Amino acid sequence: IRRPPRSTPKPSSAASDVYKRQIYTQQVIDNAKLMCRVIQDRGIDVVTGKTDNHIVLMDLRSKGLTGKDCELALGKANITVNKNAVPDDPQSPFITSGIRLGTPAVTTRGFGKDEVEQMTNWICDIVLDLGNTDKINLIKDQVVQLCSKFPVYK
Repeated sequence: IRRPPRSTPKPSSAASDVYKRQIYTQQVIDNAKLMCRVIQDRGIDVVTGKTDNHIVLMDLRSKGLTGKDCELALGKANITVNKNAVPDDPQSPFITSGIRLGTPAVTTRGFGKDEVEQMTNWICDIVLDLGNTDKINLIKDQVVQLCSKFPVYK
């Protein structure tokens, strides 16, 4: 009995996939570092003062804000974040003193440096003026417009 030859992926194809994953992973980290820098430039604290991965944890204690309030306000602008405890957090786990931001989703959408910087500034605009409903609605419209240029599915 003669068996058909096994089909194996081309080495160049596998190497190309690995290369693409490495580029994507580096972009996720670069986007997080940019996000961290913008947040700090806007006067908001970041836990550890930096990031080396895909997550930025904002410490809101110096602003007298809670993670819960920021998560809700940003959600109204179609920006998804998670409330998150910070080290020595005086708030309960249901309220928190921080918010966690991640960059894999926006990087997967295709956001580059300019889009991440703009989005981070919108986040800071809302956090630094939490009760301003007009600002939240204006930013929501801009978020929708930006995301329409980078659809999740094509």
